[in-house]
Amino acid sequence: MNVENAVIPTREQIEELGAGGHDRPIYMVNLLTYKEKAEYEDGRETTLSGQEAYAIYGSEVVAHLAKVGGKPVIAGEVTGLRLGVVEELWDSVAIAMYPNRKAMLEMVTSPEYAKSAVHRTAGLAGQLNIEMVLPER
Repeated sequence: MNVENAVIPTREQIEELGAGGHDRPIYMVNLLTYKEKAEYEDGRETTLSGQEAYAIYGSEVVAHLAKVGGKPVIAGEVTGLRLGVVEELWDSVAIAMYPNRKAMLEMVTSPEYAKSAVHRTAGLAGQLNIEMVLPER
């Protein structure tokens, strides 16, 4: 199994998100790896660590989630691997719920979200973003 962290989704991944599919709530599992020092694309000077920059994004994204009917579910620090093998562990895991894919796409393409996302890209070295749906009852 090849695992590649990324910060920006591929064109195919964006198209898949926009394609819709089901209209059920989705849970996005975020496996996060931070940069040692935040690096802003606009070249601004900062003393923030990658984790601190991402924390700014994390605090702001709560409002963006609410605007589309989503919410944060849980977040925490990765403290170890108890089963399996990976070359390197992620730093944190966060799970967010969206009412559906369309809501997530609406959020991540909004101009307001883009202003917060600069802290995300400044702080992240890479991430896996895994979509999960709960079984229908």
